Amino acid sequence: MRQPNILLIMTDQHRADHLGCYGNRQVRTPHIDAIASKGTVFDRFYVASPICMPNRSTLMTGRMPSLHGVRHNGIPLRLDDTTFVTMLGARGYRTALIGKSHLQNMQDIPPLVQRAPHDGRAVVEAHPDATGDRRDGEAYEQELASRWRDPAHRIRLPYYGFDHVELCMEHGDEAFGDYQRWLAPRLPGAEGLRGRRNARADDRYVAPQSWRTRLPEACYPSRYIAERGAAYLEAHAARGAAQPFFLKCSFPDPHHPFTPPGRYWDMYDPRDIAVPPTCAPPAADAPPHLRWLHDERAGGRANLDTPRVVAVTPREAREAIALSYGMITLVDDCIGQILQALEATGQARDTIVAFTSDHGDFMGDHGLLFKGPLHYQGLVRVPFIWADPRIPGGRRSAALHGTLDLARTLLHRTGTAPYHDIQGISLLPALDDPDWQGHDAILIEDEIQRVFGGFDGPVRLRTLITRQWRLSVYLGADWGELYDLAGDPHERVNLWHDPRHAGTRARLMETLVQKMMALASRSPLPTRIA
Repeated sequence: MRQPNILLIMTDQHRADHLGCYGNRQVRTPHIDAIASKGTVFDRFYVASPICMPNRSTLMTGRMPSLHGVRHNGIPLRLDDTTFVTMLGARGYRTALIGKSHLQNMQDIPPLVQRAPHDGRAVVEAHPDATGDRRDGEAYEQELASRWRDPAHRIRLPYYGFDHVELCMEHGDEAFGDYQRWLAPRLPGAEGLRGRRNARADDRYVAPQSWRTRLPEACYPSRYIAERGAAYLEAHAARGAAQPFFLKCSFPDPHHPFTPPGRYWDMYDPRDIAVPPTCAPPAADAPPHLRWLHDERAGGRANLDTPRVVAVTPREAREAIALSYGMITLVDDCIGQILQALEATGQARDTIVAFTSDHGDFMGDHGLLFKGPLHYQGLVRVPFIWADPRIPGGRRSAALHGTLDLARTLLHRTGTAPYHDIQGISLLPALDDPDWQGHDAILIEDEIQRVFGGFDGPVRLRTLITRQWRLSVYLGADWGELYDLAGDPHERVNLWHDPRHAGTRARLMETLVQKMMALASRSPLPTRIA
């Protein structure tokens, strides 16, 4: 029996409720909604980490960030780590990545976390770390912007299991990589059209990191991914090969900066956008780090030009949502182009199409924008759609699943045995059993390099999501968060210190400890009994 083709479509910083098939009546996403109509929509799908590099590495390895070591942005995934893509290649799949990777660093900015002070003692430079796990040098700099300034630079294949890679890194109209080389002959002088400094004036918008790009729609990064993704499908069909394919088309949008091109800039009027019900200054009993962020903005200390979470006004939130919708609709149109190529080449009947994102965005939730260590649902809950030709479509699942499960699921569906210490569970039972519950609880790990929010050092937290509750615990804090997601879906009332819920908090803390133990590393395999 022939193995199925697999097309995995991924967006960036895209919350679940910013899709039509997730109940949003404003944003137009007909092609993604069409995937949903042919497949199963997972309503409770959560990230392993709400940060790009850790969650993307979990997607690839099926292992938690604390195991694969990409705890936060700035740490590349080990090149010799096993990925499900490597396994599919070993089973005879052709494997391709077109778009954003972010398994290695994109930026040349030095890290914020440095080696501890040595107090005058001798420094042994050959051994700077406890593990000897060195993830630097040219092999770990293949996605860096500075490397792509060399016209001869190429990704060394295979790359984390991919035998074909065409990169489009960064976000908005500032993308680089193979995309820039595609852009140059199509639009001479394109560099003079990209970025904030070259943007068209439009004083109607004040949202942070929003500008009206001069880059034409046809030359925008999302269009590049659509064109190259369609070309890959056409080339694969033309080969007439018996080999199945795994193709990942990874869009850098709708991540900020908000730069939807051409007609997509004005496609949604901010005045028509309803802000989230929690888009307001925090109450006096709100979590301390939320109050800190709003105080930072009110005091004029917030830097609005970094990727770090900031407090915003309702007007800024409306504008950010409207522009993000424009970027999402452009991505949806591009997905339509890829799906059309899949149909036109006769490969759709043999192809599983999956759709997800690496994490969400606050988009006005609790008066916040971008991402950060506050695990509100808009950030940690992402879309996941699975359309399998062998399974009837139009279904929904409330089972608890997450990014951690995708690698095991793809191996399961292709009849490939899992490797040792892969984590997660297969979500395939949810496709046939409407009563399938998935996990009893989801663990989310979050660590960052930045110090803010009133913490003394870089923020570290762990969150437990169950069918009813969200519990978040912060390292070094004498407070935490506890929300009843059933009775308080917008997470307005923190029950952490409520004596009436002390038993629930204790029970969830025990579940958190059990979950962390269950997800601790069991690698490497033993070579003897002792």
